[in-house]
Amino acid sequence: MTRILVSAGEPSGDAHAARVVAALKQSHPALTIEGVGGPLMEAAGVELIAGIGQLGAVGLVEALRTLPVHWQLLKRLKRRLAAGRYDAVLVVDYPGFHLRLAAAARSADVPVLYYIAPQAWAWGGWRLRSLRERVRALAVILPFEEPYFRARDIPATFVGHPLLDGPAAPSREEARRTLGLDADRPVLAVCPGSRAVEVNRLLPTFRAAVRRLRHQVPGLEAVLLDAAGAVGEDVPECSRWRGASATLFAAADAGLCKSGTTTLEAALAGMPMVVAYRMHPATFAIARRAVRVPDIALVNLVAGRRVVPELVQRAATDAALARAARPLLERDGAEATQQRAAFAAIRTAMGAPGAARRVAELVRELAA
Repeated sequence: MTRILVSAGEPSGDAHAARVVAALKQSHPALTIEGVGGPLMEAAGVELIAGIGQLGAVGLVEALRTLPVHWQLLKRLKRRLAAGRYDAVLVVDYPGFHLRLAAAARSADVPVLYYIAPQAWAWGGWRLRSLRERVRALAVILPFEEPYFRARDIPATFVGHPLLDGPAAPSREEARRTLGLDADRPVLAVCPGSRAVEVNRLLPTFRAAVRRLRHQVPGLEAVLLDAAGAVGEDVPECSRWRGASATLFAAADAGLCKSGTTTLEAALAGMPMVVAYRMHPATFAIARRAVRVPDIALVNLVAGRRVVPELVQRAATDAALARAARPLLERDGAEATQQRAAFAAIRTAMGAPGAARRVAELVRELAA
């Protein structure tokens, strides 16, 4: 009986891995799949060895606090690999832990597929050697990643972005009805992130920017995206939306967004945006010396040029955010129109739907 180990270290990985598991189960129901993950993986049919719990951490400094938990889990998985329990391993994102797990798999002669590869093209180039030595193949989700890794002798396949597998965004009118928003009022989406540490660093500034914009844009409605429940405080400047982010993005005229996958999701929905990010000062000092790309927003990296404004660390002030967002709230204005035109090209570059099915096929090939 074929056995596969699947590992995801945080909620986003849990969601991506769950789709791959569902595709595997659909085509090969007899597969035995064990893993580290969350409720979505378990619902898809994974026998959980451990839950993701407190594994996830953002930043080099913050991750130090979770090291003991990671080491204990890694020891458990090493024992299972050494016992010959698995025919293949699928790891999803989360490189600090998963490259160590890949080393253990290689020692046990178990092939590893890495889905959503480390961003060595941005920073972390030191990981290239580890990937080359420990991983059989990469399944990458950004179009420029396949040629980058192949040029460095690391087998990689562009499978398309998993965001394309989600449901189609509703129309602007339908989305506004769902959120209970007036059809004609200007709407600003406020998206500070899905992790408490991100929210704590960005939300106060986002709130101050909303207050500034309210003085400049008559009738402005601000809606806070809190789909993951990471915002524990009252936010009187905004109404709160805990549903699908795509619905809010379809309803909004513009957004204040944390850097990350959110920017791609907003682009797919056609929502103009300003991107901001803050991190621990020590983490930022390290990152500033290591980062090798000119932009931080994925939407800009996929476009190959800066199509949305980026405000990072001390530059991410409420005044600067309001100044950048103000023209984007003019739906037919030049800046908003230019962003939406760029987003159409980005959607084409991100490939076709079916990423999970393609990854499942690669896993089966490794396990055969």
